[in-house]
Amino acid sequence: MRKLPNETLGRETAEARKARESGPERRCILTGDNAPRDALVRLAISPDGDVLPDALARAPGRGAWIGVTRAELEEALAKGKLKGALARAFKGARLSIPENLPEMVEQALIRAFLDRLGLEMRAGKLILGTDRIAEQARMGGVAWLGHAADAAEDGSRKLDQAFRVGMEAEGSDLRGVRLPLDRAALSVALGRDNVVHLALAEHGAAERVALPLRRLAHFTGVAEAAADDIGERTDATA
Repeated sequence: MRKLPNETLGRETAEARKARESGPERRCILTGDNAPRDALVRLAISPDGDVLPDALARAPGRGAWIGVTRAELEEALAKGKLKGALARAFKGARLSIPENLPEMVEQALIRAFLDRLGLEMRAGKLILGTDRIAEQARMGGVAWLGHAADAAEDGSRKLDQAFRVGMEAEGSDLRGVRLPLDRAALSVALGRDNVVHLALAEHGAAERVALPLRRLAHFTGVAEAAADDIGERTDATA
């Protein structure tokens, strides 16, 4: 029997397990709140002093972390709050903040998510095609299910039901994730025609995709609840 999101996993809840495994915390320079680094977005500076998004948190040197939405970042930029926060974070550094930094952050997060999907596809973990997804889902071969932002409700509901059947979770609210990207963006990124629904065959792949997706969902503000729910759904299929 598969564990549902509101059930304990042994002696430890899914929420507690996620907190334990999330790694070291970082402090958002705009709100002052501490959060696991995997929940925040890192900003770095180039050799010329340009403040740039570091979506994969791999750029060398000192970084600054933000945990706000795009709307909140735009407001902080317009009111000068971001400039002051960055000046404190990068003490003594010459900084240049692009006027389109919020757009740059969003595009970097989109690229990180789509690149992750591409890697999983090349590794043979991504399942495409409505019929194939439905078949695999009913047999319990789907660990994560996603729908394009413009996917039809009827088609999404049918795949959600197949997902619940395969996960032995009928009667629960387990369902696929509504992505903050439409079919055109997904199709171009994956090099396939009309990518409306997509699934992952393994829990490990689902966890790897959930990380950049949570960051993107939170930053765009498309669905705050959905950003948290993404992790719960991957836990539910473990």
